[in-house]
Amino acid sequence: MLDLRRRPFITLLGGAAAAWPLAARAQQAGIPIVGYLNDGSPEASANQVAAFRQGLSEAGYVDGRNAAIEFRWAHNDNGRLPEMAADLVRSRVALIAVVASTPAALAAKVATATIPIVFYSGGDPVQLGLVASLNRPGGNVTGVTSMNAELGAKRLGLLHELLPGAAPFGLLINPKNPTSDAAITDVRAAAAAIGRQVEVLTASNSRDIDTAFASLVQKRVAALSVSPDALFLVRRIQIVTLAVYHRVPAIFAFREDAEAGGLMSYGSSITASSRQVGVYTGRILKGEKPADLPVQLAAKFELVINLQIAKLLKLDVSPMLLARADEVIE
Repeated sequence: MLDLRRRPFITLLGGAAAAWPLAARAQQAGIPIVGYLNDGSPEASANQVAAFRQGLSEAGYVDGRNAAIEFRWAHNDNGRLPEMAADLVRSRVALIAVVASTPAALAAKVATATIPIVFYSGGDPVQLGLVASLNRPGGNVTGVTSMNAELGAKRLGLLHELLPGAAPFGLLINPKNPTSDAAITDVRAAAAAIGRQVEVLTASNSRDIDTAFASLVQKRVAALSVSPDALFLVRRIQIVTLAVYHRVPAIFAFREDAEAGGLMSYGSSITASSRQVGVYTGRILKGEKPADLPVQLAAKFELVINLQIAKLLKLDVSPMLLARADEVIE
């Protein structure tokens, strides 16, 4: 009878141990816990996570062996980020890593002034208030900037080179992204300089993207520039499918978009920057201070042209433009 009574109690204990949070188990084992905060989803961010793990490994830390990663995904609901960041702080993580998410980086900075934060952002981290300067970040924050959000004018120029007519261009942007106002200003200034008009199309969810394309067709927009944003990464297939369906040439920030069926992409490598966040994370876990690690700038920017899509859209891409491409998908 005694054994029978003890069985449920033992089972309950076993269940509690299985449900014991990863952070608590990692702390008990004496290994550092890295909080990973992102406004997107794990499915859309698989390449970034793999690159982050690679960089972490290069710095001497392997998830599940001598480090543990606690993931927090907002699934494109930025309103959840402050509580997620606060939850990581309560979990007493050793560091918060933020890959390809400016809103998440800002939420982490608000949540803690003591726990180290390593970010990868497409915007200017000084203007965003993440760091005091690139060379001397100060405080508890450092990371990598690709400046992809600053390249809207360059992407517009590439579209103008491809389609030099007078029809307006479109700019698809997420108004909830902190870099959106600066991006709109830059693109409009660049358009005015070449005598083109820009129709700003906003989207903060998948339904908005459908609406934006309907508006784009109605306004007879000649081509579309898609701003770098976690939502647009998650909805990549939806966007490239709509662009092809409506016969609208589109340029993106990431090569993954061109590989998925976008016409062109111009920007820095998202995987290289994600890897560098992993490297910096490992260095800080070993004892270096964020304030002493300068913000890294992306060293290489890639132009990728999907010639298959160009042919499908019946576009002639000039030999000069093809020659400048880092990769041509045929």
